[in-house]
Amino acid sequence: MLSQVAFKEPQVHFRPHQFLAREDEEPAVIFQIDEGWACRYRLLSDGRRQITALYLPGDYCDPQWALGGKPSQPIVALTNVRASYFPCSPPAASGTGGPSAFWLSLSDMIERQTNWMVTLGRKTALERVAHLLLDLFERLRRSGLAYGQQCAMPLTQTEIADMTGLTPVHVNRTLQLLRARGLVELQAKWLRIPDLRALRQAAAVRNQGATA
Repeated sequence: MLSQVAFKEPQVHFRPHQFLAREDEEPAVIFQIDEGWACRYRLLSDGRRQITALYLPGDYCDPQWALGGKPSQPIVALTNVRASYFPCSPPAASGTGGPSAFWLSLSDMIERQTNWMVTLGRKTALERVAHLLLDLFERLRRSGLAYGQQCAMPLTQTEIADMTGLTPVHVNRTLQLLRARGLVELQAKWLRIPDLRALRQAAAVRNQGATA
């Protein structure tokens, strides 16, 4: 974890593979990602990794820390990350009396985790990868970071494998199949989705509302 000295600036920066939080260490602050991507993961005794959450710009990691307790899983930067932060306690509600962005983020995270459990437990390899790419696009679009039908996609095939419970080889074959069907285009760390409705159908996601 960062030293208290690092928290004197309004924002902090992390390099790829640098920890934002370590397992079982009391968090001093809650981070909001302003730029870059980070993930939370669990490491099995034999070294296998399961990515359990992906944090994109605008996301809080982890908002539930405000409710007390220590991180049960580490959080690490996947790319260069710039983050804001605030003390590890529930922030005040918005001035309008409605729920703050923080609490909306907490609710969204819980819903997203529930849907991802269904994806891992019941969906095919193609449905899992399609759901992941669709979720990334929709989340970045809500944050104003999608450009027409495309968005950044810096994840490696190994990282996709660690999120979907597949092998990198299986991920590679699945991405090739998605490309062959014209459902996605991936080039130079960018994702383009020619037909959102078709990708939602491939991901076994309802066409109404958000995907996550």
